[in-house]
Amino acid sequence: MANVSEQQVETALKGYVDPYMDRDPVSAKVVDGISVDGDRVTVNLKVGFPVEGYREALSEAVREAVKKGTDASDVTVNIEQKIETHSVQQGVSPISGVKNIIAVASGKGGVGKSTTAVNLALALAAEGARVGLLDADIYGPSTPRMMGLSDKPDSKDGKTLEPMVNYGVQTMSIGYLIDEDTPMVWRGPMVTQALEQLLNDTNWDDVDYLVIDLPPGTGDIQLTLAQKVPVSGALIVTTPQDISLLDARKAHKMFEKVSVDTLGIVENMSIHICSNCGHEEHIFGEGGGQSMADEYGIDLLGSLPLDIHIREQADGGKPTVVADPDSRLTEIYRQIARRTAARLSLKSREHSHKFPNIVVQDS
Repeated sequence: MANVSEQQVETALKGYVDPYMDRDPVSAKVVDGISVDGDRVTVNLKVGFPVEGYREALSEAVREAVKKGTDASDVTVNIEQKIETHSVQQGVSPISGVKNIIAVASGKGGVGKSTTAVNLALALAAEGARVGLLDADIYGPSTPRMMGLSDKPDSKDGKTLEPMVNYGVQTMSIGYLIDEDTPMVWRGPMVTQALEQLLNDTNWDDVDYLVIDLPPGTGDIQLTLAQKVPVSGALIVTTPQDISLLDARKAHKMFEKVSVDTLGIVENMSIHICSNCGHEEHIFGEGGGQSMADEYGIDLLGSLPLDIHIREQADGGKPTVVADPDSRLTEIYRQIARRTAARLSLKSREHSHKFPNIVVQDS
């Protein structure tokens, strides 16, 4: 029986690059312990993002990496999921009941930002996180319709609101408080005040991620919200066309100005696949999201096709992730959710240099 050393296991783990963290488990600081008993190895991982749909694949990948890099006859991989609270802008108070806020933004309207935000929230929940969704688009709230909700929220004390829940996601929107066809003819300060009230006066229940669907644009409202809301990271939605990318760059620079990290870019409507003949065409251009990601040194978290089912399912109150959980589209949304949460989880770990305890037992 060959003995396996701790150094061999560590070296083997360094040879596996996780597709969501984009680095190996050792440098990502998710190795929570290695024990070696002769040629039997146990690796404990503590990951800071939800991995319900990825647990088996991650375990198998780590197991294969250790077997390939050592003479281990048996490798056990234990995975613990622990989502932590991450840093936000200085001087901004945290929100009760919320660990992390992810802002979903776009420089312009019409790029599918709200649909992406809703499916991102549902995908995070499907991966095992506790998730909330705040519809911050006062002028055009869409969360109630997309989430299949129409009632008004309860208030147990007459001062705060209980979130509306469907598909396992807690939600809040001005759309729950007004008629669907009522226009919000408000100036910027009123909108900002309303958003702060919806955010702070909702009884969020132990939320790991609160996804905020920001209004389109980069004006006074967006800047004020970015300065007053404790945002852990931002996600920018764009289409491949040049005019959309111009505005997406402005959104990224806005977050830079208020010290909010951009976690990455989602390229929506990247390709159209004809439902009749299957012909593929880049009707909005090609490679724009990747080009912007390369330009600013940020990640392209995923690309979504222009697909009629995404629109139909969102309009029908049952978005893609819950309407068709086994589809390729849902898998793309879940991959985007994993990448987003994984990038966020690395923020605090990058400042920690402590390697986990390693126990070696001689046989």
